[in-house]
Amino acid sequence: MSKPETDGSAGPALDGTTAHAPSVDPWKGLRGIMAGTLFLEAIVIGLVLTVIARLDDGAHFQSWKVWFVSLLAVAMIAAAGLQRRPWAIPMNIVLATLAVIPGWIVHWSMGVCGLMFAAVWAYILYLRYDLSRRIAGGYLPSQHD
Repeated sequence: MSKPETDGSAGPALDGTTAHAPSVDPWKGLRGIMAGTLFLEAIVIGLVLTVIARLDDGAHFQSWKVWFVSLLAVAMIAAAGLQRRPWAIPMNIVLATLAVIPGWIVHWSMGVCGLMFAAVWAYILYLRYDLSRRIAGGYLPSQHD
């Protein structure tokens, strides 16, 4: 799911002029949003450790849970720096949703965080779709310089 390849021309715009490739990289902003969201999710997932330790006097605080949550948070931080790669979006989805939602096994609060961030990632994917549609239609202001 990488960004669509273009040949430098975006085709005719709706106002009759010919749109060209954007003069600024609109994908750069989206990559920044994805990296920031992944970093924020890593912080939230890391805070699950404190929730596990405080609730039930630490009865749910087992070593495999600590390792799972810690490694997942570190993997998210590392993945935030890999957003230029063509496989970044599938990696984000796997880390942010498919690895966090089953966190119900660790603690229900981690599963709830996974559901909330799944909604955020669904919106980010919608924004990506909308951006590619706008580029193809010549709607971006930077295509009409």
